[in-house]
Amino acid sequence: MMDVSGVGFPSKVPWKKMSAERWGFAMLDRLVLNSWPQVIHPPRPPKVLRLQELENQYCPSRWVVRLGAEEALRTYSQIGIEATTRARATRKSLLHVPYGDGEGEKVDIYFPDESSEALPFFLFFHGGYWQSGSKDESAFMVHPLTAQGVAVVIVAYGIAPKGTLDHMVDQVTRSVAFVQKRYPSNKGIYLCGHSAGAHLAAMMLLADWTKHGVTPNLRGFFLVSGVFDLEPIVYTSQNVALQLTLEDAQRNSPQLKVAQAQPVDPTCRVLVVVGQFDSPEFHRQSWEFYQTLCQGEWKASFEELHDVDHFEIVENLTQKDNVLTQIILKTIFQ
Repeated sequence: MMDVSGVGFPSKVPWKKMSAERWGFAMLDRLVLNSWPQVIHPPRPPKVLRLQELENQYCPSRWVVRLGAEEALRTYSQIGIEATTRARATRKSLLHVPYGDGEGEKVDIYFPDESSEALPFFLFFHGGYWQSGSKDESAFMVHPLTAQGVAVVIVAYGIAPKGTLDHMVDQVTRSVAFVQKRYPSNKGIYLCGHSAGAHLAAMMLLADWTKHGVTPNLRGFFLVSGVFDLEPIVYTSQNVALQLTLEDAQRNSPQLKVAQAQPVDPTCRVLVVVGQFDSPEFHRQSWEFYQTLCQGEWKASFEELHDVDHFEIVENLTQKDNVLTQIILKTIFQ
C-alpha cells in the first residue's frame, strides 16, 4: 500500500458518514457479538476518520488473520490462476470472445458438458480496486457451477490508470447486453462481483438498457465484499491510479441512487455478502447498501459469511460444498 501522508491530502477526511453508533456495530462486526447490531457500549471515535485510519480500513489485506498481507495477495492470485488453468483445460469453453471493439473487451464463456443456449448464465466481475486483476485469473467458480448446469462468463474490463471508472461501468453494461443478445433463450442472467467487481455489478441495478437495444433477463445479483459509496476512496491511495473527483465518485455510487431506481423485474434477488474478517468499513458499506435496497423495491438479502476474509470468500468458490457456492446454486435453481 502506498504511503499517502505526503501527497497533499487533508489531515482529516471531509466526509462524515460514520457515526459512532455505526462504527461500533462495524468494529465488533460479530467477532464478539453474534447478535449484531446489539452493541451496548460502542467506541466513540471522532466524527471524521483521519486519513491513515481511512487508508487502513480500505486495505483488505491488512485485515487477513490467517496469513500476512502480502502472502494473502499471492495466495489469492495463485488460486485464481490455478482455477482458470484447470477450467480452460477441462471445460467446454469459448475464450477471449469480444463483446466490444475496445482493447480488452472480451469474455471467457464456460459451458456445462451438455450445453445449450437455454441455460442460466453466471457473469463474474473480478476485483482489484478497478486497477488490477484479470479474467485470466478469475475462473474460481467454473467447475462447481458448470457441473450443475450453469454457464459461467468471466468478464474483462479496462482497468486504471488506462481505463476510467465511467468507462468500466459502460464496458460491464455492454458485456451483460452482449450475453443477452448472444443467448436470448437463456434461463436467467446472474451477476456476481467481488470487491470492486461488486461495485460494477451493483451499477447494473441502475443501467438504462434502452441504450443497448435489449433488456437482459436479470434474475439475481451476488455482491461480494463490495464498495458501494465511493466517496471514501477519493481520499485513499487507491485514487492515485483512479483519479476520481468527488463528482466522479458520487456519479458512480450505487448507494446514493439505488433506492430511487425501479427493478426491471421485481422478483430479481439481490444478495449482499460480506466476510467476517472484512474490515469494519467493508461491513458498513455492505450493511448500508442492503438497507438502502430494502428502502426501495428490491428483493434484497444480507449474509455475513463466518470465518472468511476478503480473499477467502472468493477463493472458496472453487469448492462445490462451500456455503456461498451453495447459496448461488440455490438462488439459480429455486
